[in-house]
Amino acid sequence: MIQRLLPFFSLIFLFLFLSVASPHFLTNTNLSSVVRQTAVINIMALGMTMIIVAGGIDLSVGSVLALGGLMGAMALEKGVPIPLGVLCGVGVGLACGLTNGFLITRLRIEPFIVTLGMMGIVRGVTLIISNGLPVHRIPSGFSFLGEGNVLGVPFVLWILVGCALLVHFLLEHTRLGRYAYAIGSNPEAARYAGIPVRFHTAAVYAIGGALTGLAGMIEASRLMTGQPTAGQGYELQAIAAVVIGGGSLHGGEGSVVGTLMGAFIMGLLSNGSDLLGVSPYLQQAMIGAVIILAVTVDEFRKRKVG
Repeated sequence: MIQRLLPFFSLIFLFLFLSVASPHFLTNTNLSSVVRQTAVINIMALGMTMIIVAGGIDLSVGSVLALGGLMGAMALEKGVPIPLGVLCGVGVGLACGLTNGFLITRLRIEPFIVTLGMMGIVRGVTLIISNGLPVHRIPSGFSFLGEGNVLGVPFVLWILVGCALLVHFLLEHTRLGRYAYAIGSNPEAARYAGIPVRFHTAAVYAIGGALTGLAGMIEASRLMTGQPTAGQGYELQAIAAVVIGGGSLHGGEGSVVGTLMGAFIMGLLSNGSDLLGVSPYLQQAMIGAVIILAVTVDEFRKRKVG
């Protein structure tokens, strides 16, 4: 029980510490910036939650984010309406997720290997399509997706809440969610129980890919460019958010609330480090240390239960 509440207490402690340590932390401008900066990782991490719950992992999300954002930006550059351009980016992510799911389930290759290979393939395709150059000629109205406000609240926060509610509903109240937990806990037992393991495994990768494509469009909106080099290292942050939030890399465990807390912990660490003048290189080391600590706590808990 204590381990499950640890991310919550860590988030509260970090928030209170930064409130005292920096006079700039509790300003509307800074808090809004934290929300916008963490929204992309949060949305990616929601998809990663479903994948990790089902016993998988996806190392290609950073590259998929770049490809989705680039293709959506290219569509907008050609005059496609903004909603259709966003759907284009989401569709690209969905296609990449389906490809990962197909290769993992049909060829029976470990998810780590498949998604590691896809990380390189998708990044290479993105650079080839763009010639390594960003897409700039994007309609000004597109900036609303990443920088706009609705009722005084960042629009991306409304999107994040909607995505979180959807993923929570899928995991807790649908057959897909129940099967994902069962597959992650024991895939062989799930198969003997008559669960269509291949179909549901591919489905969680497809959903994760679609959410990553959406995150790519939000990133493109914030930058107002389709960057072929976007998303580098984001896969580490998405996985870290799930693990810090109580998800297990062994599968069968994870929650939307935990993932959101994990992502915001990393967001506050990054923001607080910037406000306090901590080196960005040290920030990367801190995130790595937090990941190791979270996995260590999970391993000790499992050994104790076992």
